[in-house]
Amino acid sequence: MLRTTTIAAMLALAAITTNATELAEGEIRKVDKDNARLTIQHGPLKNLDMPGMTMVFGVRDEAVLDQVKAGEKVRFQAEKIDGRFVVTHIEPAAR
Repeated sequence: MLRTTTIAAMLALAAITTNATELAEGEIRKVDKDNARLTIQHGPLKNLDMPGMTMVFGVRDEAVLDQVKAGEKVRFQAEKIDGRFVVTHIEPAAR
C-alpha cells in the first residue's frame, strides 16, 4: 500500500511540474552542431521572466540538434543551468 501511495504521489508531482511550466513558442534560426547550440527567435519565457527576442541556447541533449532545422516552428522549455540558458525540452509546434 505504501509503495502504491508513493508512486501515485510521484506521478502527481510530475504532472504539476509539467503543467506549471508553459512551453514557449519559437522559430529555429540556426542549428550549430559544432558548438551544441540553437539560435531561437522566441516569445516570452515566463519561467525565466524574459521577453521575446532572438538568442542562442545550449541544449541539454545534443541529439536534439539532429531533430530540428532552421525555419522550423517549435515549442520549447529553457532553464538557466550553471549560468547558461539551456533548452531542456523541445517539440514541433502544432500546425
